[in-house]
Amino acid sequence: MLSQGETTRPSGSQAIERAAQLLVLVLDQDRPTTLGELARLTDLPKSTASRVVAALERNDLVQRDSARGAIRPGPALLRFAQRGVDDTDLVELAHPVLSTLAAESGETINLAVPAVLGVNHLAQVDSRHMIGAANWVGRTVPFHPGANGKVFLAFGAAALPPGELARFTPHTICEREHLMAALDTIRAVGYATAIDEIEVGLSAVAAPVRGATGTCVAALSISGPSFRLGPSQLDHMGALLVEQAAVLSTRLGYPTLERG
Repeated sequence: MLSQGETTRPSGSQAIERAAQLLVLVLDQDRPTTLGELARLTDLPKSTASRVVAALERNDLVQRDSARGAIRPGPALLRFAQRGVDDTDLVELAHPVLSTLAAESGETINLAVPAVLGVNHLAQVDSRHMIGAANWVGRTVPFHPGANGKVFLAFGAAALPPGELARFTPHTICEREHLMAALDTIRAVGYATAIDEIEVGLSAVAAPVRGATGTCVAALSISGPSFRLGPSQLDHMGALLVEQAAVLSTRLGYPTLERG
């Protein structure tokens, strides 16, 4: 039984809607998909899906596997993905997440990226409390003492300068093992903490943000005075950061959350 869209020529808006729907499905799949799967998932006749895929293919938005005919993202999308996200776009995409974290934690929220000289802070939402953290935007902090920097060391951020982890690795075997164990713990729980390390009385917790390829491209952090952010509170904030970092990672193209 054919839909009305199949018995009559689809309008421009209908054609765009179908093309967008199919393209999103191709991007969301863990592996190359087939025309039959796309038709089934969109509830479109196979002939309609075939025409839409052909139009997307002509514009390099999808491509077919020559051996099996499976459909995957095309050259135009791959070129775009390889360009990455610049700092301005990252701040704009992160804005809703920063606002959510600020509302739920009440503490200072920062978005940071790795740079040659250390951690560079791109955006901040201030604490609602009178006593809070300073303005970090534009400031660069060494990698090893802060929660954001520990995230980059633990998760191997793409922009981390070569040899950065080795530069801060202690010389004694005991100290080196302690550092490696700490980084293993950060990777296991998904977030890093720093208590009285950058400055006495300042505590922070941070979680990694991943780009489309899964590489750590940024970090989200919550910071405040140590008398408000004790160990149990840091654990709670860490779980909140992991959740919201996954939301931002999804906005950057990393498939961390299942889309409805």
